[in-house]
Amino acid sequence: MLELTADNALDYLRHQGWIDAGPARVEPLGWGVSNLVLRVVTTGLTFVLKQSRPQLRTRDTWISDIERIYREQEVMELLHALLPAPIVPEILVSDRANFVFAMSHAPQPSQVWKETLLAGQVDLEVAERAGKILGQMHECTARTPSLVERFADHHVFEQLRIEPFYLRIQERRPEVAEAIEPIVNRLRTRKLALCHGDFSPKNILTHAQGFTLVDYETAHFGDPTMDLGFFLSHLMLKAIKFFPVQERYFELTRAFWRGYEQVIGFRSLEQLQREAIEHMAACIMARIDGTSPVDYLPEESKREAVRRLGRRLLWERPANWETVLGLCETCLNGS
Repeated sequence: MLELTADNALDYLRHQGWIDAGPARVEPLGWGVSNLVLRVVTTGLTFVLKQSRPQLRTRDTWISDIERIYREQEVMELLHALLPAPIVPEILVSDRANFVFAMSHAPQPSQVWKETLLAGQVDLEVAERAGKILGQMHECTARTPSLVERFADHHVFEQLRIEPFYLRIQERRPEVAEAIEPIVNRLRTRKLALCHGDFSPKNILTHAQGFTLVDYETAHFGDPTMDLGFFLSHLMLKAIKFFPVQERYFELTRAFWRGYEQVIGFRSLEQLQREAIEHMAACIMARIDGTSPVDYLPEESKREAVRRLGRRLLWERPANWETVLGLCETCLNGS
């Protein structure tokens, strides 16, 4: 495999015939921890070049098969046809021998939603639209599972989500290990709909046309409630960061559910909420004590509040998000 860099990418692209010999430049993008991602700007086109890497950029050692980029490409090609533009980038060309593809760029100017959330900007319309788009993804593939049966292998999802999030918390927080075990069993066995596996604010690029969703390498035919809990864990952690004005961030969770419930019908909302809450609890604990902790909660008092909340949710298993939000306030106040 030719390992691409910002320095050799233009030579590679010209050798492949993907760009001509005219003026062009390459800019590294900071998306995620698992891939090389470059913006390529030519006279007539701006696009994104992506190559998977085996070693992820995390504190703890984290390895994943680079073949995951094939799954990502195939999932994007499917969803590009199912979801409204410009939600899913278009695959332009690919080089499977070198684990590379090029995709269309999000409309410009765009912003990473995680960054605007961490800057204190709360946009309920983005949250509601995120719920609706995720709901459409789940509903369509649950109703027509033949679309995603080819994505039934969970090998990369095991490497990138089950091991570093759920299993790591079982190891490092043994007080919740028993409560997490049935969640892991569902992740490994359930086949209900397409699970994106990394549906989070860092992968939502907001712009005047709505947003574009990126990073599909952990997508698989599996348990969609993981997407719900994983996404809402990010909103919960932002609320904890911004305590004592957390209510503004709680509204994001309510807006997300408004969007999601508009389009889903493959399971009852009550069932989906119960299981999503379990995933959210495991994921918030993983972002404190797992393989890939968040970098925006350095205060030990808030980190301990996350642990308290995760434990209570896993032990008490509340049925709805209003109860969860109430428990969050209690945990933040030290109870």
